Amino acid sequence: MTTSATDAPQVRDALAAQTIELPSWAFGNSGTRFKVFSTPGVPRDPFEKIADVAQVHAYTGAAPRVSLHIPWDLVDDISTLAAHAGDLGVQIGAINSNLFQDEDYKLGSLTHPDAAIRAKAIDHHKQCIDVMRATGSTDLKLWLPDGTNYPGQDDIRGRQDRLADSLQQIYAELDPNHRLILEYKFFEPYFYTMDIPDWGTSLVHCLALGDQASVVLDTGHHAPGTNIEFIVAQLLRLGKLGAFDFNSRFYADDDLIVGAADPFQLFRIMNEIVSADALRPDSGVNFMLDQCHNIEPKIQGQIRSVMNVQEATAKALLVDREALRAAQFAGDVLGANALLMDAYNTDVRPLLAEVRAAKGLAEDPIAAFIASGYQDTIAAERVGGQQAGWGA
Repeated sequence: MTTSATDAPQVRDALAAQTIELPSWAFGNSGTRFKVFSTPGVPRDPFEKIADVAQVHAYTGAAPRVSLHIPWDLVDDISTLAAHAGDLGVQIGAINSNLFQDEDYKLGSLTHPDAAIRAKAIDHHKQCIDVMRATGSTDLKLWLPDGTNYPGQDDIRGRQDRLADSLQQIYAELDPNHRLILEYKFFEPYFYTMDIPDWGTSLVHCLALGDQASVVLDTGHHAPGTNIEFIVAQLLRLGKLGAFDFNSRFYADDDLIVGAADPFQLFRIMNEIVSADALRPDSGVNFMLDQCHNIEPKIQGQIRSVMNVQEATAKALLVDREALRAAQFAGDVLGANALLMDAYNTDVRPLLAEVRAAKGLAEDPIAAFIASGYQDTIAAERVGGQQAGWGA
């Protein structure tokens, strides 16, 4: 990789403009099925969650939005939460619905055989749309936990028909500036069938709904060995990639810090994003972290995750596209691969440090955050009350 590539103004401009949305739930106590370890200073309410989000943005300059989860982040007047975010320099991003913690949804929510339970799930999404209107959010993000555990438990096709009808009712409630972004997951919490198990199923439903519906890709929601960057390329080609949920996993949906298990995969994904010119803020693709920190510090975990995405992005921006196209058309298999590997093996940390310095930020966000003493302050002040966590 040549020095001139790292000095290119367009590379620096793209990195300076990159933004990554943070999940409110990453700042609460959450973890595995076995134990959720508590952390001193964890937020006790949504206002304190947003204060911690603002810290990540303050030290990275790249996290100006926070995604809310309903009903976890509901307050008496949701507009006051949006105003609080604005006062701290961030804004409300996607609104996430919750269909996995209600007793009525044991056998399904939007796909349940009982029309009354489906109506309850639809009404919950209408509530989420009201939250969007009150906070200025434009994205309703829907992850469907519905599925079955046993063959014959329910009618597979019938569940798809019910889902299509439920989604259509939700979609009809959207304002013209709203989007419904639909996530998929190939297993868990159910093990025989998931009602939206893959990108194809999500895409089929989005195409049936219309232009305001797009697919959400979670990097942890695939079978081992899945070529995720192929899915990214295909959805970009169709104009139906609405959002990313970045995380990392070793075996299942671990929700670990993005890039922890396979940083090369993260680079390959960002390479497709850059290749399709989808890094632009107006591309329609929302980049978000979806992680839960059980043993690592919450705020530092989010800062590190933002930095990991930035590093993968910087390397993707350094790929010599003109030379790569020439090698591909010439059938130079190893030459084309070498161009990608050259970019991947470039140490981009000095480049990113310079980009941060140009924005008036510390070159090392983690060190600057630790030195600020914020973590010690909240550990001392946030005593009493109920710490935020799953369901809180």
